[in-house]
Amino acid sequence: QVQVVESGGGLAQAGDSLRLTCAASGRTLSNYATGWFRQVSGKEREFVASISWTGSVPYYAGSVKGRFTVSRDNAANTVHLQMDNLKLEDTAVYYCGVNRHPGGVAVTTSSVEYWGSGTLVTVSA
Repeated sequence: QVQVVESGGGLAQAGDSLRLTCAASGRTLSNYATGWFRQVSGKEREFVASISWTGSVPYYAGSVKGRFTVSRDNAANTVHLQMDNLKLEDTAVYYCGVNRHPGGVAVTTSSVEYWGSGTLVTVSA
């Protein structure tokens, strides 16, 4: 059975960095496009970043371009989200989502089959 677990969240001050990790069991993540999403209370879950299967091509939401970096560690079967220069607006629960089908590029809330339970990131002034 596939399980997805996020880790690395916590409390940070504006301008600090955090590194989130998405770990999977029962599935080789390098074969699937994987994305990061975030959600705040009362808001819809929004796309943050993703990494494709073919070529491990990253894609970022405009609000995080230049600050966040998504990458793969195939040996560890993990996907990471390096968050630099954190802003107050980055405060949210961050979720890792793994696509339903192997390969592919795009990752959306509709294409994701397996979600982690989320890790909370809180950014303070």
